[in-house]
Amino acid sequence: ILLLIRNPKDLATSFYHFSNGLSAFPSYESWDDFFVAFMTEKMPWGSYFNYLSEWNKYADYENVMTITYEELKENQALGVKNIASFLGVSLTGEELQGVIGRSSFQSMKNNAQKTHGMLGSILFRKGGVSDWKSLFKENQNEEMDKVFEECIAKTKVGKKLKYEVYCKA
Repeated sequence: ILLLIRNPKDLATSFYHFSNGLSAFPSYESWDDFFVAFMTEKMPWGSYFNYLSEWNKYADYENVMTITYEELKENQALGVKNIASFLGVSLTGEELQGVIGRSSFQSMKNNAQKTHGMLGSILFRKGGVSDWKSLFKENQNEEMDKVFEECIAKTKVGKKLKYEVYCKA
């Protein structure tokens, strides 16, 4: 099982834009409305913090590899190598470069219409890290920091997220 996780602030920001772009999801009048729903577990699939807590139970399982979106952004080649190794796949240098090229955010965004149809433009928005800084207010930032610290920070999955690096203003 390959578990790909993302820091909660960027995840919330991304999901806010995704929800407002897809008619099948509830849309939100404002970021503030979305943030309240996100923090009070009123999201279509529940609480992200509970989700991370549940997966933390399996963090040490031999057949589970946890990798973060941020890790892949930091060093895509290393991420692809680690995933291939975990899956027992041996890649030549040329194959590695091919996977890296086809799995880059820009490549996936360029091919989104072909691979994901109408959802493509909604799924592939920016592809960056730290976009949360464009939406979070100081009190929201503090509230998420508190919940993260209480619920996830000391877990293996929480430590993997490098919250101090990606989620501190």
